[in-house]
Amino acid sequence: MDQEQIPPRKSAAHEQEAKYGEFVSLLARHDQSIRRFIRLLLPTREGVDDVMQETALECWNQFAQFTPRNPEDIAGDFIRWACVIARYKTLSWQRDRARDRLVFRESIVERLAQTSMQELDQREQERTAIQGCLQKLSSEERRLVLSVHSPGESIARIAEESGRQARRLYSQVNYLRKVLLECVRHQVTQEIGHG
Repeated sequence: MDQEQIPPRKSAAHEQEAKYGEFVSLLARHDQSIRRFIRLLLPTREGVDDVMQETALECWNQFAQFTPRNPEDIAGDFIRWACVIARYKTLSWQRDRARDRLVFRESIVERLAQTSMQELDQREQERTAIQGCLQKLSSEERRLVLSVHSPGESIARIAEESGRQARRLYSQVNYLRKVLLECVRHQVTQEIGHG
């Protein structure tokens, strides 16, 4: 008798473990961005750790409902989602300490949060534009531009490998930076026009 092979189903525990791993990875990579956002909303550094801890806990509790708007930008969506939670956790923390006169009023926190979210979106647009503009360069040009910012890479090393003069490579890097800057400005302007 021929038995049908039934594909093994992932257990609920395995799925939960995978979800937890994804959450921990996202939180670990973007902890500093969320923490900076919280720091902007508080008048002093007091409370940043408490609010961050509460935010991380609430993010985990709600992670099952987290659905990225753009599957290609899970990181950006995660940061924005976590910052919304952080905003509410900051307001809650401040309400609990309202007797302290160094606590911002809710309206100020809301304004700071809105400004910070706009800045976060702008940085994300710029990051996406930089990536797109870098892809327009040849691989050699990209390596040259990135060598200035990459550990273990240097223009001197590239000059030695290619037999070219380092001074000329530095000039080329400056030229490529100007090209990238124009490209990024154009991309961001286009994004704003279409957004």
